[in-house]
Amino acid sequence: MTQYNPVELILKKRNGNDLSPEEIGFFIRGYLEGSIAEYQMSALLMTIFFQGASGAEIASLTQTYIESGKSLKFPSDLPVADKHSTGGVGDKISLMLAPIAAACGLYVPMISGRGLGHTGGTLDKLEAIPGFKVQYSLQEFQTMVERYGIAMVGQSSELVPADKRIYALRDVTATVESPGLITASIMSKKIAEGAKDLVIDLKVGSGAFMPNLRRAKELAELLVHTGQSFGQRVSVVFSNMNSPLGKAVGNALEMVEAIEYLKGNTLPDTKQLTDALVQRMLISSGLASDETTAQAMIDTALSSGKALEIFRKMIEVQGGNPGVIEDYSLMGTAKHRIPILAESSGYVHQIDSRAIGYALVRVKAGRMKTTDSLDYAAGALLLPKIGSFLETGEPIGELFCNDIAEGKQVADLIRQAYGISPIEKASEPLIYEIMTG
Repeated sequence: MTQYNPVELILKKRNGNDLSPEEIGFFIRGYLEGSIAEYQMSALLMTIFFQGASGAEIASLTQTYIESGKSLKFPSDLPVADKHSTGGVGDKISLMLAPIAAACGLYVPMISGRGLGHTGGTLDKLEAIPGFKVQYSLQEFQTMVERYGIAMVGQSSELVPADKRIYALRDVTATVESPGLITASIMSKKIAEGAKDLVIDLKVGSGAFMPNLRRAKELAELLVHTGQSFGQRVSVVFSNMNSPLGKAVGNALEMVEAIEYLKGNTLPDTKQLTDALVQRMLISSGLASDETTAQAMIDTALSSGKALEIFRKMIEVQGGNPGVIEDYSLMGTAKHRIPILAESSGYVHQIDSRAIGYALVRVKAGRMKTTDSLDYAAGALLLPKIGSFLETGEPIGELFCNDIAEGKQVADLIRQAYGISPIEKASEPLIYEIMTG
């Protein structure tokens, strides 16, 4: 293997020049093997953050990430598809989407993450189910997907270990938001897990990492083109994260909302987004020719009860107690329910979804550090969306917690996150655009 000077490579990138695939491979492998120091890796990440990364560099970085571990290869005749969300508040879409997609004939190898900061994590929601296991070897994961059509697990140490180590470094060096690094991180995992078709829910707004549609489109272009360079079909749905999704925010509460959805008790916003994402998966994989056909398949998966039964089977196979589908109290209940009431009448003009997410961390519905413990029963049910009208004293929602003193403060923080004005405000679209590769 050709030897390079790490300092010269940092300098080259700092000065705005592209690194070759060989140079990128050398640097990443050297960091993993210990011959390149963590401070040098941090320096390279910061140069990429400021100088950006070309399409060729992103593809090389993605390839190096993939090659750092093992990859899954499903039989060529299986329609294997997945969905990725860039993270939001109240985003429980994966919990409904995966069993519906599987009920429609797709095979869904979903590798999910944990919540951190203001965003929730699918693994934490699943672990609200007593006994539910999320850590499996790659072979166990593949076997579950091929046998049952679905598995929802955490990232294995066998799968793109380079990304896992480098992401932890990005988290503490303020380089998480780099579009090039985000793209390599997302796409390496999705390519390595064997999904041939991928739909990305790219969230935009106050509760998202992408503040506006322009920035989101720049990232989407990178995601689509990187997927194409590896033979993967990628679609992107740009969705509004200015309001929390659905009503529930918090692990057990969101799980209840997801199960109710699979029972046919849907909410307008979660249904619109789930339908749009599953439609793209079905069309991209060739199981549906158009949106109308795809929607008919989705409706049948729900109305027949097949999606719910697939979800029940997944819980059972992954060690969880399927009794939660009938008895939600098995996931725990909070001692206190604190009403959150509007202090003035008017229209909801803005919702600081990020502030809501951070406030709920204080009652252990989320975490600031990966080592923080969770209270699965903690969270909130939030009713209004942007454009909703509230009377003085009308409920904004309800806080669920086990610490009454902390809960009262958090309820007040959530109330303050809603900007209410007497001036009429129109509702906002949930889906801005859809980009297909």
